[in-house]
Parts: sequence; structure tokens; C-alpha cells
Amino acid sequence: MRSFVRLALSISAVAVLAACTTTPPPPPPPPPPAGPGTGGAGTGATLMDWRGVITSGDRDRYVRRDAAWSLALQQARRQKGSGDLNSLGDLIDPGAARPGAAPRPGNYRCRTVKLGSQGGETGLGYVVYGWFGCRIEQTPRGLKFTKTTGSQRPSGLLFPENDRHMVLLGSMALAQEPPANSYGQNPDRDLVAVMERIDDARWRLVIPWPQNESNLDLIELIPAN
Repeated sequence: MRSFVRLALSISAVAVLAACTTTPPPPPPPPPPAGPGTGGAGTGATLMDWRGVITSGDRDRYVRRDAAWSLALQQARRQKGSGDLNSLGDLIDPGAARPGAAPRPGNYRCRTVKLGSQGGETGLGYVVYGWFGCRIEQTPRGLKFTKTTGSQRPSGLLFPENDRHMVLLGSMALAQEPPANSYGQNPDRDLVAVMERIDDARWRLVIPWPQNESNLDLIELIPAN
């Protein structure tokens, strides 16, 4: 009986030793190299996917951007406003996006157009502002948009999405505040936007459901020179 017990213990020890010396599984393969559409303007700089960064509130705004277009244009066309709405052409056409969404780095002239009113029928249906300064720059994290002048100055990173639009996640600086440099730190200042090209040298940022005033903001960009 004692011999049987010793034999059983020996077999168990061998089994445990074998389990401990089993070759571990190979490590996972390295991630694939960055390809077209994953970096900024051909520099190889890789951005994480915007879906892993966006807040739940901005995700909802992004998903409902078609509804923002519809309501804002309805209000703009039936309510009084400020500026010449009819002169804006493709800027206020929801379907005007063309291939080649990424703007080149450089200085731009830009103007904001606010469509619709969060105050309903009592507010202005649209406001067309004058021209200010904006900049597109290449950073180690990808393309960055910054509105450099004016009392409302959004800025943020542009994430490649497809050939017809990029997704901007940014924040807003007001009045004399320093430039906004973070996203996800202050929900009251965060914004999501879509960058689209609407002519050979004309782009727009579409900001659905902004925090204040309008139901859709457009920022038109044309090269400064």
C-alpha cells in the first residue's frame, strides 16, 4: 500500500513539473504599420481612432448631425437672420462634400455661419459673421485646426475617417482665454465637428448641436494666400 502511495505521489510530481515547463504561448504579433488614412498628411504620424476618445455626448451629436442640418436649415429659411444667406452657395448644402477632405497645413481665412436657433421661433434663424484667421498645422499627433482670432475660437485634432470627411474633436476658447488645447476636460467647451472639402480650395467645418445659440455651426475655410 505504501509503495502504491509513493508511486502515485511520484506520478503527480512529474505531472506538475511537466505543466510548469510547458512552452508558453507565443506573443501576439506586432501591430501592422500605419497605412494610408491612419496618419497625418503623409507624415506617418498615427492617431488613435476617434471612437476611443469621443465622449458620449459628442458621439450623440455626431450621430445626429443629419437632424441638425435639417432643423437648422428649416429655421434659417423661415426665420429672420443676419447677413446674406443666399450668397453662401455650397457652404449650406448638406451634400456638397467632395473627395480629398484633408486641408493642407497653412494659414486660412475663415468665417462662421450659425444656422437655426436653440431659442426656437424667437431667435435668429441664421447669422453670417465676417472673416477671421484660422490655421491648419501638422503636429506629431496629426493635423490640428485652430481659429486664431475672434471671440469664439475652437481648436482640435482632425482624425481621418474617409475620403470625404475628417472628424474633429476639440474645445472652445472664449473672449480673452488662452487657446483651447484639450478635449474631454470640460464638457461645456467640448465639441465634435466634421471637416469637408466643398470646392477646389474651400473647406468647411460642420459643428452639429453646438453648446450655445444655434443648432448647426459652419466654419468656412479658404487659404489665406
